[in-house]
Amino acid sequence: MTLRKLNYINSIELKSISELLKMRFFIPTYQRGYRWTEQQVKDLLDDINSFSPKEVPNTDKKTWYCLQPVVVKARNNQKEVIEWEVIDGQQRLTTIFLILHYLNQGYVENRRKKLFDLEYETRNTPKSNSKEFLQNVNQKNEKEAGENIDYYHIFNAYKAINDWFDEKGQQYQSVFEPKFIYNTQVIWYETNEDDAAKIFTRINMGKIPLTNAELIKALFLNSSNFKTNNAVNEEKIRLKQLEIASEWDFIEYSLHNDEFWWFINKDENEKDTRIEFLFELLVGESENKKDDTYTFRKYSEKFKDKSKKEKEIENNWKQVKRYFQTLQDWFDNRELYHKIGFLVAYGEDIKQLIEDSQQKNKIEFIRFIDEKIKERFNSIQLADIEYKDGSRVRQILLLHNIQTMLNNEKENSRFPFNRYKKEKWDIEHIHAKASEAKVKDDEQKKWLAENFEKDESVHNNDDLNKRISDVSNGIKDDNFQEIIDYVLGEEDNSIRNLCLLDKGTNRSYKNDSFKNKRKKIIEQEKQGTFIPICTRNIFMKYYSTELIQLGQWSEADKNAYIDNIKEVLKQYLPNTKGGLNYERK
Repeated sequence: MTLRKLNYINSIELKSISELLKMRFFIPTYQRGYRWTEQQVKDLLDDINSFSPKEVPNTDKKTWYCLQPVVVKARNNQKEVIEWEVIDGQQRLTTIFLILHYLNQGYVENRRKKLFDLEYETRNTPKSNSKEFLQNVNQKNEKEAGENIDYYHIFNAYKAINDWFDEKGQQYQSVFEPKFIYNTQVIWYETNEDDAAKIFTRINMGKIPLTNAELIKALFLNSSNFKTNNAVNEEKIRLKQLEIASEWDFIEYSLHNDEFWWFINKDENEKDTRIEFLFELLVGESENKKDDTYTFRKYSEKFKDKSKKEKEIENNWKQVKRYFQTLQDWFDNRELYHKIGFLVAYGEDIKQLIEDSQQKNKIEFIRFIDEKIKERFNSIQLADIEYKDGSRVRQILLLHNIQTMLNNEKENSRFPFNRYKKEKWDIEHIHAKASEAKVKDDEQKKWLAENFEKDESVHNNDDLNKRISDVSNGIKDDNFQEIIDYVLGEEDNSIRNLCLLDKGTNRSYKNDSFKNKRKKIIEQEKQGTFIPICTRNIFMKYYSTELIQLGQWSEADKNAYIDNIKEVLKQYLPNTKGGLNYERK
């Protein structure tokens, strides 16, 4: 990133509609024509209408409704009245003009407001030009509007405004007008880059995403935010801008590591500019889901006091770096990565965790995190947990996997929260359910070969054993469901018969026999699929003390598995003894 690129935006601020009234705007030929539909116009009117300005505590200001950015460049900044070339936002500006023009008609001529000038470089006809058409749009008819496609859309937009106020009642203008003129603001994005057409092309190709983060970045790098009165100070400013820009890029690059990103996000959080996540943590998110410039406006408000602006920028950037560094430290620490990752996956407020960590040393913070996890299990009795308790089952199984990995201090592997969240890992029955086993007549023999291993303590019904022998010799059984129930036994929905697996793998062998599931698990692991360690241990029979009935998930296996869960999670479960060694690194 060059120093010149850092300075190509020299101003970004908020301007109320009232501040635009004395300006002159020029729409160059590279802009497409006016194309807002009647519905878009009415949506804007509805949004502003539903907004209610409120007093800002401890100030004499009110909240405001914020419109999307208008990107401009001065065309003749040597003149007393600057003409602004509109690079982006001309659709909004034209609509704003039309609303203002309509509101002006409610006054006698000598009481009307002076509106901003707006002229298109093209879109002119032999009888009219765009500036004249806009200024007299209320007197135009459909025939005149039909002479030019842009005039047609402008005419219909004005008609939509007129219809909207007709529905509300003409007296409603006195309610709407002050909100629109004084409590509605645009993001004013001014550039001094030479080639305005290139800027327009980049914006419309998505190369300059005007997200909250990009707008905030312009605030932080704005040269006017720093005091300067000589060349030495100007050089310091450029170095400071370069420092912030470099640190910004490093943070953005780091957050694009999916392992890091999914570690700090509960659910899918698609952001082109991921540093915006930090800004949202710091200033919060708007309750209004449509308010997509909320964080920018909060920072813009912070930097309004020019006498404190430089200090505010320095302090706020330090805060961004402090949050990022805290998250980075957690990510790099294997124990905190796993335990905080677990808490975040199940809704813990990460901002509150960051603030809590600032008041504690490392050992105290780990103890604090352990208590947070323990709180989630303080009312859980494993014997009562079943498949229907979905969220609690997932939490237990996830923590079992995580703590199993952590208990092996010689192992450096990390639980992949990115895959756990992206692949939608779910709960799977280890031993198949009889009620869901559907077997065709010609597959009875095959099903028995895959599912039946005789256990003398369970399979002691001579009649059913004889029928199984007959099916194994190729004789079809007319009541095979009875054999299925006998082979698979009573349905087990307890946690002893549940494991964690990604949905794709889960679907691929749902209701398969334990033997078939085991084969597929082994094959997938050979191909590089990540299998959760505890799921792998189940199908490799690692929990069992005796390697018998490799094709079955027996009572002995279930008991060994639940005993392991209790042992691994004893520090978090109620009515169990055990503690942590907080000196562990």
